[in-house]
Amino acid sequence: MSTKRENILNTAIILFTEKGFNEASVSEIAKISGVAEGTIFYHFKSKNDLFISILKEVKEGISGEFDRYMKERSFKTGMAMTEDVIAFFLYIAAHRKEWFGLLHRHYPYELARTNSECREHLESIFNTLISFFEKAVILGNKDGSIKTESPFKTALLIFSMVNGLIWLKFNELYDISSLYAELLESCKKVLSSA
Repeated sequence: MSTKRENILNTAIILFTEKGFNEASVSEIAKISGVAEGTIFYHFKSKNDLFISILKEVKEGISGEFDRYMKERSFKTGMAMTEDVIAFFLYIAAHRKEWFGLLHRHYPYELARTNSECREHLESIFNTLISFFEKAVILGNKDGSIKTESPFKTALLIFSMVNGLIWLKFNELYDISSLYAELLESCKKVLSSA
């Protein structure tokens, strides 16, 4: 059963993703979530606090989804793990559009310039995502399937390629499903010659 707080968070993330932070009003969030505006301010100090709480939820959600997925898998090579991480990243971005849609809006980064807590949460989200690629690269270094001097930098490059395609998809510029094979091939080239 969903609590009022969860309902407010779920409504707010959808509105922030669809309309943007500035265009989504607290009164609209209250109306759609079926609560009084005062109830929102009972749970959250401000609209910014609501947004920060959403970032916490997104980080926990992404981390939880990846942790569950990775616990069910074993990998013979780091290259195989990288391919799996790419596939799951694309899957979760498609199935949790509200999370990744929000992360691809301009406002979080605008707020992060002046709000250190927002910046910390964004960095935490991206570090969590990059860490899954980094674990694969480190495994690949150990088993010889990946050659790199800097696992973190290599993971960041692979993450950036995949996240860039997700950004294109969210902005409806390209059908990224038609680029999946090319994405994997490009990543393999980067990883085998890094």
